[in-house]
Amino acid sequence: MAVLALLLLAPPTLTAAEEKPVEAAKPFNILFILIDDLGWMDLACQGNKLVETPNIDRLATQGMRFTDAYAAAPVCSPTRAAIMTGKAPARLKITNHIPDRPQFTPPNAKLDPAEVFDRLSLQETTIAERLQEAGYATGFFGKWHLAGRGNPDFYPEHQGFDLNVGGCAFGGPPTFFDPYRIPTIKDRRKGEYLPDRLADETIDFIRTNREKRFAAFLWNYTVHWPMEAPESLLTKYADRKGPGLNDTRYGAMIEAMDTSIGRVLEELDRLELANNTLVIFTSDNGGFAGVSDNRPLRTAKGHLYEGGIRVPLIVRWPGQAAERTICDTPVISMDFYATLLDAAKVKRSDSESPDGISLMPLLHGHGELDRDAIYFHYPNYAWHRSNRLGGAIRDGKYKLIERFDDNSVELYDLKSDLSEKHNLAEDMPDVANRLRQKLVAWRVQTNAAMPIPRDLN
Repeated sequence: MAVLALLLLAPPTLTAAEEKPVEAAKPFNILFILIDDLGWMDLACQGNKLVETPNIDRLATQGMRFTDAYAAAPVCSPTRAAIMTGKAPARLKITNHIPDRPQFTPPNAKLDPAEVFDRLSLQETTIAERLQEAGYATGFFGKWHLAGRGNPDFYPEHQGFDLNVGGCAFGGPPTFFDPYRIPTIKDRRKGEYLPDRLADETIDFIRTNREKRFAAFLWNYTVHWPMEAPESLLTKYADRKGPGLNDTRYGAMIEAMDTSIGRVLEELDRLELANNTLVIFTSDNGGFAGVSDNRPLRTAKGHLYEGGIRVPLIVRWPGQAAERTICDTPVISMDFYATLLDAAKVKRSDSESPDGISLMPLLHGHGELDRDAIYFHYPNYAWHRSNRLGGAIRDGKYKLIERFDDNSVELYDLKSDLSEKHNLAEDMPDVANRLRQKLVAWRVQTNAAMPIPRDLN
């Protein structure tokens, strides 16, 4: 792990490795913020000069910012299932956005997509259920997208949450303004903006449970389509377009999101709960092409290149994670399950979070993660149908992508080629073969479903 002083937003300070040893973690409150479709470069603290995100930037100075954090998949539902269970999408067989409709298959494709489950099974143990068993009040606010074709039996309240506001089968809201037409949110005030409403609901939940331990999962529908934001911000961003922002409406949505998150963080301060609350801020996949400018990363949501799977991640944990630090160790969505159990002082069984590792050594600055690679499996077509079915492995500085349609591979050195421009597979066949063998073995171990060749005759 390389941990460096964060210079973008604050004066230099000690690296995590130089900090004094921390005491054993006490049970903490949890605020888990998941933004929908927020790209790696969509925050000012990530280097974007066209957006204003002062609240999230401040959060980054108060904790650890991860430069090499990955979503479990390049689309939303698999990543959400991975966070909930600590299991890889390949193991869950939830490898595409739900529902995986037949029309996503291109007419002349060589492969039919792999089988996909259209809901998170009630047989799966979720992190919310484990926290609930441990005495946490659990609340879910926002986008769930793990409930098949709208069956309420698979909504968050049946997966370990005491309260559900907004969680249903929807992948995006019909509109971001009240009346929302979301079955699990009651209309309140015409014209109200959805991120503000979800912030209000989260704040009410925190206030109600301030005397006990709580776990609030604020999984915002924003910054997903439709591109809608308050009129004042649309005016403010009307002329902001260029490197870092492809759609001015998107910039307005990002700042509105930041403002709503800031209100929740301010409430933790006001209630004197900030020092006893672990905050995680991340995204479910890469930025959406056409609105988000993911450069220097290649492509966007729905692809196995870095633009589709590398995401922002900030962790604030007062007294445990060093402030103003950056970590470049690769981490992935499944790690949150183990990390939250460790933070909550809840013992894990041997079968829990089989594909995730607790980030505690990184947060404490006293060790490495005990794994050599992270894996991805995307054997399905995204809604745009322009992706190639395949899998990927990140091992150290190298990343290999395997294509299922023609069995080809691409090998990149992410340390020197973050934009994945130079395929090294032919120049470094030994490395390519080694990583491919590991990827194939991992698919066998997880019993990953594979696409099926089509008869085009």
